[in-house]
Amino acid sequence: MVFKRFGLLIILRVVILFLTIALEIYIILNTQLYATIFILSIIIFLQIYFLIKFVSRTNKEIVRFLDSIKYSDFSQNFNLKLKGSSFEDLSSSFSEVISKFQNTRAEKEEHYRYLQTVIQHIGIGLIAYTSDGEIELINNSAKKMFKLSALKNINELSKFDKDFPAALLKLRSGNKLLQKIVDDNELIQLAISATEFRMRGKEFTLVSLQNIQNELEDIEIEAWQKLIKVLTHEIMNSITPITSLASTADSILKNYESSPSKNEDDLKEHLIDVRGAINTIQKRSNGLLHFVDAYRNLTKVPIPNFGLVNVDNLFKRVNTLLTEEISKRKIQLSCSVKPESFVITADADQVEQVLINLVLNSMYALEETKSPVINLIAFIDRGGHAKIQVIDNGPGIPEDIIEKIFIPFYTTRKGGSGIGLSLSQQIMRAHRGNLRVTSLPGEGTTFTLRF
Repeated sequence: MVFKRFGLLIILRVVILFLTIALEIYIILNTQLYATIFILSIIIFLQIYFLIKFVSRTNKEIVRFLDSIKYSDFSQNFNLKLKGSSFEDLSSSFSEVISKFQNTRAEKEEHYRYLQTVIQHIGIGLIAYTSDGEIELINNSAKKMFKLSALKNINELSKFDKDFPAALLKLRSGNKLLQKIVDDNELIQLAISATEFRMRGKEFTLVSLQNIQNELEDIEIEAWQKLIKVLTHEIMNSITPITSLASTADSILKNYESSPSKNEDDLKEHLIDVRGAINTIQKRSNGLLHFVDAYRNLTKVPIPNFGLVNVDNLFKRVNTLLTEEISKRKIQLSCSVKPESFVITADADQVEQVLINLVLNSMYALEETKSPVINLIAFIDRGGHAKIQVIDNGPGIPEDIIEKIFIPFYTTRKGGSGIGLSLSQQIMRAHRGNLRVTSLPGEGTTFTLRF
């Protein structure tokens, strides 16, 4: 509507200008009214001036409107009603657009303040920086962690550890890092995760830093407590009968010394009792030595000799080694490898030992199970990780026991050493993988090797 009115006014002004010019030409050609010609010339000049001003007025307002958007200056006022009725619609449109921009900007500022509040309040340290280490963002938790009031460049963190800034600059999306730093003789263990993003044409890296020193200390103390509990239990089981039998033998010898008897039968009887005590002491001492030796072996897992291992052949070797025991117990053992050419990078002998340990554990767990079944499965999960599973349909592992099965020397099986699962777990860690267990009482147990 505004352009229609604007166009009509332009046409009207042009028509009037044309008529004025035509009138002046007529007077010049047919009369000698020089004063009238002069006045008409001034009128024509004024008409041209106001026509140009009328056209440029709209252009200036449009330019001013676009500049206000360009420079995000939404304080401009576009009240054009006083400049003519034809500008009323234009004024209304400009004001409506500016109002929407003002609302959008206010919402963005509210969101920005909200995010800033969350970032500064969160308990995990956050730092965003460019590829050259310039800091774009650092929250209060990160400042408190490093005891800094401000941080301009990542390289300033070299005072904690000279290699720390370089390690941060090498981080890429999805990378994780464990970093130890020392500040005022205080050890800080940081768990660091990174992600990358692009903003204003620049590449940024955002890292989260969490001090896990206290959690690690708690876990370490708990692990030591569990280990000491098991060691104490095993050692006491051996020391108690040794002490008791040694005391008994000592009493027999003392009684014989205090009242020596020349009766050969009494002497033989005393010697038999002492020999029995000594034999028992010897057995228990050997058992204790075996226990200590097993513990020493557990702490010396050899470094894996990595190579390409065909999982299907690995399953076949395990099956061959345990065929006799499996047949004796009437257990159905099935193997599944997908794809059949599935290959992993590992130490074949060590992984084979882990599988033998797990299959043997499943065999013992299936002693009371009707139609016992053990499944060996190999596949690649959705995350692209190679996995091997040992699954049985046994009674499962009680919830109060499942947390303890990887503790060295912990066992619920009579005659068991309690080092098989712990050793298997250490082998998997040496392979930069892990060993996990899931179990449902009455349904079965699944051990998963993740490479």
